[in-house]
Amino acid sequence: MQESQLKHPWQMAEFNLKPDSLYFNDGQRRIDFVLAYEDESKKQHKRSFQKKQMRKRLAYESNLINCGLQLEATSSVSVGDEKLIFVKVHAPWELLCSFAEIMHIKLPLQPNDLKTRDSPFKWISRFFSVDENIIKPEQEFFTAPFEIDRLSDFYIQDKETFFNPATRSRIVHFILCRGEYAIRDNVRKFGINKLLDSGIYKAAFPLHDSRFNYQSEDPNCPNERYLLYREWAHPRNIFKLQPLDLVRKYYGEKIGIYFAWLGFYTQMLLLAAVVGLGCFLYGYFMKDNCTWSQEVCDPNIGGKIIMCPQCDQECTYWNLTITCESSKVTTTFTLADYGKALFSGKFFLDPLSSQQEEHIPYTACGKCVRMTFCTSAVLFWILLIIASVIGIIVYRLSVFLVFSATLPRHINGTEAIQKYLTPQAATSVSASIISFIIIMILNMIYEKVAIMITDFELPRTQTDYENSLTMKMFLFQFVNYYSSCFYIAFFKGKFVGYPGDPVYWLGKYRNEECDPGGCLLELTTQLTIIMGGKAIWNNIQEVLLPWLKNLIGRFCSASRSEKVVPRWEQDYHLQPIGKLGLFYEYLEMVIQFGFVTLFVASFPLAPLLALMNNLLEIRIDAWKITTQFRRIVPQKAQDIGAWQPIMQGIALLAVVTNAMIIAFTSDMIPRLVYYWSFSVPPYGSQSTYSMKGYINNTLSVFAVSDFRNESKPAALPMFANQTTCRYRDFRYPPGHEHQYEHNIYYWHVIAAKLSFIIVMEHIIYLVTFAISHIIPDVSKKTKSKIKREKYLIQTLLHENPVKAMKKNMGSIADKILKGADGTFRPKTE
Repeated sequence: MQESQLKHPWQMAEFNLKPDSLYFNDGQRRIDFVLAYEDESKKQHKRSFQKKQMRKRLAYESNLINCGLQLEATSSVSVGDEKLIFVKVHAPWELLCSFAEIMHIKLPLQPNDLKTRDSPFKWISRFFSVDENIIKPEQEFFTAPFEIDRLSDFYIQDKETFFNPATRSRIVHFILCRGEYAIRDNVRKFGINKLLDSGIYKAAFPLHDSRFNYQSEDPNCPNERYLLYREWAHPRNIFKLQPLDLVRKYYGEKIGIYFAWLGFYTQMLLLAAVVGLGCFLYGYFMKDNCTWSQEVCDPNIGGKIIMCPQCDQECTYWNLTITCESSKVTTTFTLADYGKALFSGKFFLDPLSSQQEEHIPYTACGKCVRMTFCTSAVLFWILLIIASVIGIIVYRLSVFLVFSATLPRHINGTEAIQKYLTPQAATSVSASIISFIIIMILNMIYEKVAIMITDFELPRTQTDYENSLTMKMFLFQFVNYYSSCFYIAFFKGKFVGYPGDPVYWLGKYRNEECDPGGCLLELTTQLTIIMGGKAIWNNIQEVLLPWLKNLIGRFCSASRSEKVVPRWEQDYHLQPIGKLGLFYEYLEMVIQFGFVTLFVASFPLAPLLALMNNLLEIRIDAWKITTQFRRIVPQKAQDIGAWQPIMQGIALLAVVTNAMIIAFTSDMIPRLVYYWSFSVPPYGSQSTYSMKGYINNTLSVFAVSDFRNESKPAALPMFANQTTCRYRDFRYPPGHEHQYEHNIYYWHVIAAKLSFIIVMEHIIYLVTFAISHIIPDVSKKTKSKIKREKYLIQTLLHENPVKAMKKNMGSIADKILKGADGTFRPKTE
């Protein structure tokens, strides 16, 4: 076909200078979708592939018109964008009805006639709700899958409003995704997504109904975007409830469910935040009254305790009072010392699967090969993360030697720098920062790798694609974000031996030891750096980058402000939402949920920080999709999809991790054992239960003469006469018949720890099981609506037509019988 014969199936229409209009030039047909492309005829260099692109586009648009869609094109009015052509798409009433039936879209049957009883707490929510005079409550309807033959039974007051803009855009997008544009080797090529990927179209999007910061002058415009920005996305509404009905109406159910779930999750964080803040404040005000902390800081107790070196040769003896400040901070931050508060919830919010099965382009053997390759790739990257964690551990071991040799460790520990800048603290902070940087780098790389792997799998439907990518990304980020925290919580300081027989990594590096107060402070430091850094980085990506891109775009075409720009062109210059849509929003929140639940016993302020972050996150996400991005194509959804079982798994795992943190990482169990058993006879010498003497009782004695040559510390003048030193363990002293073996206190503590874990897990799981059965997944109010809706569907759409048919058949039978009486006579012989 010659270029001169390539004719568009639509007529070019000039812009009518109505920037707020959402209609074709005739003012009657609503714009349901916009396609944008660059006109090849205006390009200087014409190539054969550009002609092929033009043919595909013309064939595609012709098929759309044959399908029933109506098109109108307009050239760009902006300077610099003259080659852009905007094809506006309108779906007429008959086409909407046909595809609404094909897609089984549920539409209003009749208004909700059930009587509702207001909650006694509704007066409280009024203070946080949006003013009903500004955003009017949406009228509730009973709905049913649309059927053209039952059109009269549906609640149709106006054909123009029966299908709202979100539903219209959804139907048109359904048609665009199935529009054919070429046939190659008897295989039909179709779909707007493939045309976008190949660059034949630059963009495809539904229109926002107005500007976000100004009301539209068009009297037919509902200005819902403006209302959402002012009453939902604006920062001043940070403590207000979300207008979820309007969000669902404007953006569709999938977006609505995300914000409903995020709001629910944020509300549930409030209780955990209050408990965590209470524990923190209690620890803060009571830190100076803590008996064991006082003993560490007491110059007559901790000041006279000389600790064994924590590394070979380079390290020397040190005074216990050096850890005075860290012991107080541990008392302040550790939730495990006063109790435990776990947040676990039920999430009963899975996108609907695609309605057409596509041909699978490979055999069962090919699928097996692809799955094997993809699984191997995922395992490789997980092993790479583990290797990076091992690298961080080696860094800790190496740098601790350097800090131990360079940082001052005076015997009195009175210098200001000594209070906070200990070798342990310097190693912990630097390692946490490096770990965070590595986590971010690996995330950026693996994000692209995971998409490539999932694309290579060729999932059958969009839901399968999202679920497969979800599992890969979560598994990777779970290992990436939490592995260093798991190491500090459950492995560091657990397998160190004792000064006379230390345990070595790789036969070279002596294993790390914890502070005498435990590893909880280091775990808290790690969590704070990763959680805080992740929140800052995500906000930069979500807010700053889209804003800068749009700002640069406006500056590059500054002359645009001198002309009247139509609605579709304004939206074209916004950022596209991306193929994965809400995927990264869910991933961010689920990773945060893991931090809040898995390690809350060591960092009670985590729920409070998450609560503050989420209050901002809701408004940031709302601001972003309302002001910086093109309007999202509405999608249906029933729940949050694969994220639901993932979060349930995290909640179950959190019970185990927190029980183990309390039992094995914190000193709560050893303190309780000492208080109830070893502070009084027969093991202790005190007359009443007390924590006095706890520090001395939990530090074992080691004879300096028993050091190995390779472990012997450097001889400093101040320690020349040192004969013994102390270390954190429960072992018999030198000279005992079982010297350096674990003593009776150790076995009491182990038994208490195991008993605590078993009892705590069973109690929490039992309570969780009971609550899940006491609180129904579906409320009585919702169940009544569902029953009423089923009854109406059965009555209006099934029983009434059958009754009408029977009535018509009866009248027809009567007419036949009457005709038989008047026309026929019995036969006589």
